[in-house]
Amino acid sequence: MMHFWIRGSFISGFWVLFIVQDSTNIAVSLLAFAISFALFCLLSLNRALLTHYLILSVIGLSHGWVMMESLLPILYLQMLAIDASYRLSTKNLYYYLLFNGSMSILYAYSLGDFFIEIIISTVLCIILILSLNHHVVMRHEQRELYDQLLGEYRKSKRLNLSAQRNARLEERTKIARDMHDSVGHRLTALIMKLEMLSITHQDADYQDLKEMAMKSLEETRQAVSALQTEEHEGISTVVHLIRKLEAESHMLVQFTVKQGVLSIPLTNQKSVVLYRVIQEALTNAMRHAQSREVDVTLGKAATGAVSFEISNAVFDSEPFTEGFGLTNMKKRVDEVKGSMEIYRTEKKFIVSGMIPV
Repeated sequence: MMHFWIRGSFISGFWVLFIVQDSTNIAVSLLAFAISFALFCLLSLNRALLTHYLILSVIGLSHGWVMMESLLPILYLQMLAIDASYRLSTKNLYYYLLFNGSMSILYAYSLGDFFIEIIISTVLCIILILSLNHHVVMRHEQRELYDQLLGEYRKSKRLNLSAQRNARLEERTKIARDMHDSVGHRLTALIMKLEMLSITHQDADYQDLKEMAMKSLEETRQAVSALQTEEHEGISTVVHLIRKLEAESHMLVQFTVKQGVLSIPLTNQKSVVLYRVIQEALTNAMRHAQSREVDVTLGKAATGAVSFEISNAVFDSEPFTEGFGLTNMKKRVDEVKGSMEIYRTEKKFIVSGMIPV
């Protein structure tokens, strides 16, 4: 938006000079200025750009021929050409520069003053504008290449996350199978043997041993069952979900997990609240921040609670107001007896808080 107003101020400035210095009919000049500014606003639609620029040039030159006798219209055309170098394709820019250059030379010839100087300045301006357009096109192509590479990186990251998850599940399943086949079968055989000995010898010690073996078998079965299912609680699951969210979005998340955080025994309810808070903060950054980079830090407070901080850079000075999403997150954190703060510094927007164990 700022670029729009800067460009608009240049066009408005030229028309003010036209009207103040040389215009013989202010009413007609004001009408031409109004039409030109309306066409300039239509450029933001990115439709029929070449046509709009040609009409702007024709209005400026026509006004110069009819209402004034100065070189300002030529400078006006050069300013329009510089603006067009950022918005037109290379092919359309060639057509526009050919038209503007021809009209500038014809206008200078009709005035009869500084004809050679105008030709030289027009040629130099065309060379400068073509060089500027080449730079803009190269930067645009680099941006497209960067977006493609970023897309491929996120795709490979998603595949890598999926492969890591499958590898973990496969390893856990293998360990569970080995425990079931070796330890479980041996404990079962031991229990059967102790049962036979307790019947044969009628000794209470054999019964105690059998009960201990049965408890060990039950614990082994619970361990096998836990290994065969995915983890759904704890900080490690939150980290995994945030990494997945990063891979599926257009954000670059700088994730910092401080020492001791992964060992905090967080319940499933509190894990969900923590994940939703970070998810909402990332969504808020994607909507309102001009930067794609977000810093997420998870730490361990002195009280043993999980501390979190999500921050992103801000570049505008608009006042900050809490939306529905962040307000709802505050309520969810309050429900688990936690705390959450949302504030803004000169350069950063920060969401921080703590969730007790």
